[in-house]
Amino acid sequence: MRRRTYLIALIGLLCPLGIQPVPADEPPIRVGATVSLSGQYTAFGQRQLNGMQMWADDVNARGALLGRGIELVYYDDKSDSETSAELYERLISEDNVDLLLGPYSSELTLAASSVAERHNFPMLATAASATKIFSRGYQNIFGMDVPANEYMTMFLEIAAEHGIKRIALIYADTEFAREVAEGVRAWKTSHGLDIVLDEAYDRDNPEFSGLVERIIRSNPEVVVGGTYLRDSIDFVRQAKASQLSPEFFVFTVGPGVIDFGKELGPDAEAIAGVVQWIRSGRLPQARDFAFRYEGKFGYLPGVHAAIGYSAGQVLEAAVRLARSVERDKVREQLRSLIFRSLIGHFRVDETGKQIAKVNYVMQWQDGERRLILPDNVRERDAIFPFPSWSER
Repeated sequence: MRRRTYLIALIGLLCPLGIQPVPADEPPIRVGATVSLSGQYTAFGQRQLNGMQMWADDVNARGALLGRGIELVYYDDKSDSETSAELYERLISEDNVDLLLGPYSSELTLAASSVAERHNFPMLATAASATKIFSRGYQNIFGMDVPANEYMTMFLEIAAEHGIKRIALIYADTEFAREVAEGVRAWKTSHGLDIVLDEAYDRDNPEFSGLVERIIRSNPEVVVGGTYLRDSIDFVRQAKASQLSPEFFVFTVGPGVIDFGKELGPDAEAIAGVVQWIRSGRLPQARDFAFRYEGKFGYLPGVHAAIGYSAGQVLEAAVRLARSVERDKVREQLRSLIFRSLIGHFRVDETGKQIAKVNYVMQWQDGERRLILPDNVRERDAIFPFPSWSER
């Protein structure tokens, strides 16, 4: 049954034969979401919205979904959980949307998904990975992303194979980053890691000079960071200023975003990051998507645009299989769907948590982001050990 579901989804999305223009008298399918167009997630939110809009335009250009066009109904959640929750209430109760896509970040999704659950309305978690989202017994939330506590798994496996033991663990004091840290700690027991420093920092007001000095004194082989974009940039600048040069740096959100390299320039060299997606010829659909996205928006896409587009693809597959936008039918398809979107495989467990997707590890090399893990998509070997700041 699962195999049939997967094949039908692919046929429905990829085969344009026989699709007719959208009937003028058919009301559109209304897809509701909040996006962060202001506040701390502005850059990510706008790109996520671009990806969602590109998906909607693609569906409308090739005909329709169930004979109807797609209309995005969205509001600015201001990167705020309470605002997002209030707006999802509006989307459901006043705008009468047919389908829901979740907001950016685990914090906002925790709040928004509670609204969806109260209305028994299925929601696809577009860009959220905290396992807490899926541990509340909810029946209406379905994840796209790798669970946060598994974000560093691939890197840690390779590190263990190479005999790396001493790790300094730093992380922003947020739900996502705390769970990344929990995943790293789990490896301490099962793989004999020695976490020589384990410290959270205030994401909004980080004080990195003292933290970096404590890392230097702990003498780690690797610095692992549960980070975002701004804090990862600021941390690298402080690492350079203090001459912190372990054998490897690897962070979560930050290095995979092109702005990281733009701001740091040559100082980004050899910094590694965990990414859900990256524009690479080694990843299916990536180059085509990037080419079309650049033509539409004037710049190349990053992971957040790919996430927005992929969420639309998954939602579309569920609706096509359900042959309906009725909530019960869409929920059942999201629960059983096996599918490959732009950012990777989709399949959830009984809690709605993603179990099929894997993350990748990239590294800045010669001013470009290059995949270094896993082996089947690797573009270059890793730069290891990290070249010290004094040698550059």
